Amino acid sequence: MKWEGNRQSSNVEDRRGFGGFGGRGIGIGTLLAALIGGMLFGIDPLTMLSMMAGNGSGVRQEQSAPPPPPGDERAAFVSTVLADTEDVWTTIMRKEGSGYREPGLVLFRGATFTSCGRGSAAMGPFYCPEDEKIYLDLEFFDTLANQLGAAGDFAQAYVIAHEVGHHVQNLMGISQRVNHARARMSPEQANALSVRVELQADCFAGVWAYHSQQSKGWLEKGDIEEALNAAAQIGDDTLQRKNRHAVVPESFTHGTSNQRMRWFRQGLQTGNIARCNTLESRNL
Repeated sequence: MKWEGNRQSSNVEDRRGFGGFGGRGIGIGTLLAALIGGMLFGIDPLTMLSMMAGNGSGVRQEQSAPPPPPGDERAAFVSTVLADTEDVWTTIMRKEGSGYREPGLVLFRGATFTSCGRGSAAMGPFYCPEDEKIYLDLEFFDTLANQLGAAGDFAQAYVIAHEVGHHVQNLMGISQRVNHARARMSPEQANALSVRVELQADCFAGVWAYHSQQSKGWLEKGDIEEALNAAAQIGDDTLQRKNRHAVVPESFTHGTSNQRMRWFRQGLQTGNIARCNTLESRNL
């Protein structure tokens, strides 16, 4: 993937030097109050700190940490991919008759605060609709390559594009409708709906890849295979087998390896968000 020299996003926030407490300075008084409040109300002190810092209001916050430093190649790569998703989705959403609000992307280590509660690296990359930010511990890319067997820069780009896909779902009102529906479902039904949401984000990642390649031509031999391999390696059935667990379809929340590859291909081959309607598809 020939990404060097392209525009980088200004929406990347670097919290890696904040020791897991997000982008704001935390005074000792605030820390003690959070600890005491947490004990009194049975709330995780980290969540209490988040609320006290004003990050639980559901209102998007301004950047509270600086951008990554110059010369950080990994951060530059993330910023470049994010910038291209901004360009692609701005164009697509304009053609759909709506605007595109760019998401933020937070780099962190270990743990950080979000408007959705405490975020942990153990969760993998994730999107918080409340503050419209993607959260990423860059060490996940090492896990992706060394433990999951999905190396390559376009495998990493696919991961970022998938999370941006969740942001697009949020802007389109899909996330809100799904959350309302899930609240009235059994756990098994809710999991099945979550699978459809995740597969749509995979398809949206493919839509981005289609338009990105059309405009930049920056993909190289083997890049698409890297993304498809990443989709396969993080399928629910594959992950359960790797962890030596029985494969339990009722517990799936992201889809099988074949499903994830199929829907990424669907977006990649068509470039059309209308072909990503996993929520109503009879065949996943």
